[in-house]
Amino acid sequence: MSTVTLNLQVNGQPRTLQLDPRTTLLDMLREHLDLTGSKKGCDHGQCGACTVLVEGRRINACLSLAVMHEGESVTTIEGLARGERLHPMQAAFVKHDGLQCGYCTPGQICSAVGMLGEVKAGMPSHVTAQLDAAPQLSAAEIRERMSGNICRCGAYSNIIDAITEVAGAKA
Repeated sequence: MSTVTLNLQVNGQPRTLQLDPRTTLLDMLREHLDLTGSKKGCDHGQCGACTVLVEGRRINACLSLAVMHEGESVTTIEGLARGERLHPMQAAFVKHDGLQCGYCTPGQICSAVGMLGEVKAGMPSHVTAQLDAAPQLSAAEIRERMSGNICRCGAYSNIIDAITEVAGAKA
């Protein structure tokens, strides 16, 4: 079997790996780097449990080959906290009980962090009222932007509360 050399940053650390070129980013993280926070839910990009940040953009790691990210920076749920200090989004999820079983939570949190970056950059969503104006972070805007992340337990209202708090918005 042929392998390729992959160099990238994962949670701020340089990593060099020898991988089968068919290895997904999710499998690389979980099986080769023992970063098991990102979950394999549907393995089809439909649930969002595997969401990570690549160069600050949120992606479904199950749909992306690791080799596509040569030289890039990947941040997983494990890389958001700084030591024992939680990322503000992680702390807000705890405070607002934005989790129940917790399976989707790593993907929800990474997606929320990436989503706030999209809003800050002025990227519109399907429900953004005016495409040429800065998006307003309403509850409807948050729901639309987070719609790729499914929570079987139904903690959606608490997730919106957590995101709203971190964003400083009134949803």
